[in-house]
Amino acid sequence: MTITSLSLQQQTDYRFEIRFGENIPGLIADEPAPLGKGEGPSPAQLLGASVGNCLSDSLLFALRKFKQAPEPLRCEVTVDTGRNPEGRLRILGIHATITLGVAASALEHLDRALAQFEEFCTVTQSVRQALPVRVTVIDAEGRTLRDQN
Repeated sequence: MTITSLSLQQQTDYRFEIRFGENIPGLIADEPAPLGKGEGPSPAQLLGASVGNCLSDSLLFALRKFKQAPEPLRCEVTVDTGRNPEGRLRILGIHATITLGVAASALEHLDRALAQFEEFCTVTQSVRQALPVRVTVIDAEGRTLRDQN
């Protein structure tokens, strides 16, 4: 088992400094107005970034296993926030769209990589136990290669 540790220190109101350990730059997180001042990413944005980053890493790893170079990858993430049946604000779903830096025709074994990369994404598979995560993969020519929940 691996244990990941980080610390949060309140700066003021809803603004926290997040420290990840030695030699890793910290960051400031803050709630948007009216609670905070929006001086850093919100917790919902950090969750979306974690899902998008992990999915992008997993796809890159899957393609590199076949000695393919899909770079530069880009990932756009939408975090849907709304009210649950009790009226409380919740994350209702996440949609990540990964865009390859090259055309699909330039990559060998792309179908195999697309079929398996999500299974190796630790963050996304963990989040999926609580809420829906949709993943779309597009190539550099705008062709949709995968679009699944």
